[in-house]
Amino acid sequence: MRAFRAPSIGMAHELAVRTVLERGGVLVTEDGEATIECEELLIRVEEPESEPMVSPSSRFQRRFLERYAENLISGSDSAFEYDYHRRLFDWGEELQKGGNEVHVDQIGYIVRKIREAPSTRRALAITWNPVVDESLKDCPCLQLVQCLLRGEKLHMKVVFRSNDMLSAAGANMYALVQLQRHIASLLGVRTGSYTHISLVPHIYYIRDLHDIEPFCRRGEAIMPAPEVCLACGRCGRAQKLKRGAPSV
Repeated sequence: MRAFRAPSIGMAHELAVRTVLERGGVLVTEDGEATIECEELLIRVEEPESEPMVSPSSRFQRRFLERYAENLISGSDSAFEYDYHRRLFDWGEELQKGGNEVHVDQIGYIVRKIREAPSTRRALAITWNPVVDESLKDCPCLQLVQCLLRGEKLHMKVVFRSNDMLSAAGANMYALVQLQRHIASLLGVRTGSYTHISLVPHIYYIRDLHDIEPFCRRGEAIMPAPEVCLACGRCGRAQKLKRGAPSV
C-alpha cells in the first residue's frame, strides 16, 4: 500500500493520478476496457475543506461537483442502477425483516451513535448489498464510510473497492467531504481529517485519454507508463517510444 498526506483534496486527487500513471501496470478489465492500475492507495488530508478542493486539471469543476455533492446528500430524481444517496440514507433494497421492507438511514445512525457514545468505533455505513449487487453490471465502488469523533472533531475514513482516480476520485472526495461537513454540523462539531482508501486505484487510459493530458502536461508534470504515452502520442517522449529510443 502507498500512503500519502496531502494539504487538500484537490492536491490529493493530483497525487493519486500521478501515482497510478507512473507506478501502475496495464490491465484489461473483465468488461474489456484498457486500464492502468496500481497497488492500494491511502491518502490523508488533515484539513479537507482547505483549498484547492478541486484540481484545476480535472474535467469536472466546482459547479458540477457541488451538484454531485448535493445529489449524494439530498438525493436525485435521476434513475441509476444504484446511487450513493440511497445506499447511505435508505439501505436495504429488496431486503425484508419480519415481513417488512428494510429501510436503514445509515447517516442518521452515525449521528445517533456518536451522540450516544462519542468514543464509538461503530459509527459506520456500508453500501454493498449482496442481494442486489452480485448481479449488477455497475455496482458500488464506495464500500464503507466510518466517522470518528476525536478531539471535538469529526474525522471520516472511506474505503473504495475500486476507484477511477482520473474521472471519479475528485468528485468522490469532494462529495464525501461535503457529507462529512453535513454530519459534523448535525453533531455541532468541527470537521476533522479525511482519509481516502482505494483498494484498486485505476485509470481508463484509452477511454479517458483526453483527460490525462491536463494532469500530465505533455510529460512535464507526470511521466506515465510507456503504454499510456504510446496511446496518446502527443509529446516528445511518446515519439521517442514509437521510434524505440529510450525515454528519459
